[in-house]
Amino acid sequence: MRIGELAAAAGMDVDTVRFYEKSGLLPAPARGDNNYRRYDHAALQRLRFIGNCRALDMSLDEIRVLLAHLDAPGADCSVVDQVVAEHLGHVRERIAALQVLERQLAMLQRSCQQAQPGELCGIVLALGEARDSELPPARGVHSR
Repeated sequence: MRIGELAAAAGMDVDTVRFYEKSGLLPAPARGDNNYRRYDHAALQRLRFIGNCRALDMSLDEIRVLLAHLDAPGADCSVVDQVVAEHLGHVRERIAALQVLERQLAMLQRSCQQAQPGELCGIVLALGEARDSELPPARGVHSR
């Protein structure tokens, strides 16, 4: 199949497929006489695997480790378990950070109980007085 067909079958954009090729996650395909890329079913399976990993918010480096395991039949899967365990730890850290952020935003919202002129807005005043230790962590859902 051509790159457009592969991308559609995997539910991705063509640019995403090219990116995974350039990143080394998807091997370079064979080329036809017309120099078009030609992909087989194995490429589709690998691309779906990558897509499933990305849906779990795994990094490209984590995916590389998992793909290396796939490419080594009979290899011990303890490295796969380790990657998932570490990723789960990162997810739990992000959840904890988001819970702190939620509490901070709820506290800010409570500081504004009624409509006020802008300079008297409880939220704006609270943000202007917040100390560095009271501010949310720099890394959040919008920093990606």
